[in-house]
Amino acid sequence: MASIIVVSGQQKGEFLPLGRRTSVIGRGEALPMQILDDLVSRKHLRIWFKESTNKYDAEDMDSKHGVFINGHKITERTPLCEADEILIGQTTLLFTEEEVDDRESALMHYKKFGERMRPTRIE
Repeated sequence: MASIIVVSGQQKGEFLPLGRRTSVIGRGEALPMQILDDLVSRKHLRIWFKESTNKYDAEDMDSKHGVFINGHKITERTPLCEADEILIGQTTLLFTEEEVDDRESALMHYKKFGERMRPTRIE
């Protein structure tokens, strides 16, 4: 199953295994993933699991500052793909279709993703 990894901000390295359920992410204390960021709403982002396709969608929960996926503000439910970067407030999250077991494996997954995204320098 998929996971969300915090890749920037004071909680870098934290992760949320998504499982086969809908998850809400935000500043609220009772949420499965609380983001400590003043620009994040109490309930900011909902991640839906679609049983029929085994895929995930992201939805802005009418947050004040919005949800951005790969730099684009979303206004409706949006399908998530491997390595999508989700910005909420000043915190960046990485969506991965892999299930992450611990903080170290979350950081290693992000590091590998970062290496793939770095272009080769041509002189």
